[in-house]
Amino acid sequence: MGNIIRALVAFIPTDRCQSYVVGDLREMPLDRTVDLSGSQLRRFPLHVCSFTELVKLYLSDNHLHSLPPDLAQLQNLQILALDFNNFKALPQVVCTLKQLCILYLGNNKLCDLPDELSLLQNLRTLWLEANCLTQLPEVVCELSLLKTLHAGSNALRLLPGQLRRLRELRTIWLSGNQLADFPPVLLRMPFLEVIDVDRNSIRYFPSLAHLTNLKLVIYDHNPCRNAPKVGKGVRRVGRWADETPEPEPRKARRYALVQEESQEPPAPLLPPSS
Repeated sequence: MGNIIRALVAFIPTDRCQSYVVGDLREMPLDRTVDLSGSQLRRFPLHVCSFTELVKLYLSDNHLHSLPPDLAQLQNLQILALDFNNFKALPQVVCTLKQLCILYLGNNKLCDLPDELSLLQNLRTLWLEANCLTQLPEVVCELSLLKTLHAGSNALRLLPGQLRRLRELRTIWLSGNQLADFPPVLLRMPFLEVIDVDRNSIRYFPSLAHLTNLKLVIYDHNPCRNAPKVGKGVRRVGRWADETPEPEPRKARRYALVQEESQEPPAPLLPPSS
């Protein structure tokens, strides 16, 4: 039924559509949560800014590209979901919401983040996946309480050395980027518990055995010739994950050769002989 309604409102003119979707939202819900995900919104409904005790605001899967300055009134907001929208830049007003703990920014068109993001010193979880980042913005390294960083499906080639400042960081998700080498900075972060570098271009993995808090490393879908060495009890997900400490060298060379051959273009077809 929800899909039918969504399909119908897609044909209603924008102003009328928005009034239809948020028309009943005139008072702050008792659970201090507003969920307008998938509501075909093209602009933020201003009256929501009057819900000053609001704690959770979900705006995922809309057509938003900006937010009003009045959003700064929501100083109790702890969770803000802006994923699956059309943001090319993070609205500055988001950086004024200093109680934010979780910020979803995935699946937008972000190429960078503003320096003012460093004001969000209560941020614990940051989702940046599926944007247009070619490098991890250094301002992320100033979020001292960050525990979880999702930065997959971008175009990252390396990570800044300042990332090691994030001593509270426990999980980092980097799948689907353009990493040619395992990021050296991660080797200096012994407090990490989960590292995901699936679907990159890493050919060699250094030992991770010294990362004493590591619980899980995901390294599948890389053209690697070895598996990362890990400490006892650490789960590996990837080729040779069940072999300790790493694959037999001859098997590794054979796999690497097959991978290289599979990337070569097919030979041109020869014309039939007369």
